[in-house]
Amino acid sequence: MPGFTTPAIPPEILLRKGARTTATVPDKVRKLLNLGVLETVNLVEWLIVDQKSLALRVADSNGWSHLRQPLQHSLDSLPTKTAPRMMQAIGKTLALAFPGAKQLDQALAKLQNHCSDIVRSWCCYMIGTSEGLGLDQSMRRIYAFAADRNMSVRETAWLGLRGRISNQLEEALKLLVGFATDADANVRRFASEATRPRGVWCSHIEALKENPAMGLQILNPLKSDSSKYVRDSVGNWLNDASKTQPEWVTKICRDWQKQSPTRETAYIIRRATRSLRKNQSG
Repeated sequence: MPGFTTPAIPPEILLRKGARTTATVPDKVRKLLNLGVLETVNLVEWLIVDQKSLALRVADSNGWSHLRQPLQHSLDSLPTKTAPRMMQAIGKTLALAFPGAKQLDQALAKLQNHCSDIVRSWCCYMIGTSEGLGLDQSMRRIYAFAADRNMSVRETAWLGLRGRISNQLEEALKLLVGFATDADANVRRFASEATRPRGVWCSHIEALKENPAMGLQILNPLKSDSSKYVRDSVGNWLNDASKTQPEWVTKICRDWQKQSPTRETAYIIRRATRSLRKNQSG
């Protein structure tokens, strides 16, 4: 932005753990988050960012002043102005402003390395809602965000593509096999989390609730994953499935126990069967 100088950020702010409530977020932290020069470190901070002012600032700084009105309109029109809905609205508005793969890529190039995780998260919804991309093209572009250093961006990456994955499930599962076998644990976790039958903060994938075996092509490579981050997601995936297909989950866990008698697999099985155990004890 012309005339704007990025402020020096003291170490105590960079190394903070994050406030426990929105009311206790320090004013200095809040200001830096709203300026887009600082990443959020927890959900509390993520919730309090003034995304509208940040979006207008980012538009101006990139020479997109013509987007001020569409951005304001899309945000002001929201019936409920929650952080996730605002993030999605901004991403969709930006996607509409840059139709076609070439224009979208030019816009993403300006945003995908932004120091604000909120701005990078908008990119996920740009990719997920762009009508100019096929699913395979969207998957290639979402990779960097699935691997992002910040957890909020990684969460938004799978949320941003969740609708398309659900609507094009068979194609998506084939494409996600490459993610499930990637060297980066964050990318492997994306493959599992994006396809959870029930998921969190998202619509269910009915086809996987009824026929979770469709997901084995991405789950099998992860059954003894070295990363707890991935194992937690796989266990949650199977726990989701157990609520509609308990016998199938029981069989898969039994098979995995025989095929892969490792501590990592045992951990996943314990997590996967927690609802089943609760039902049996209740």
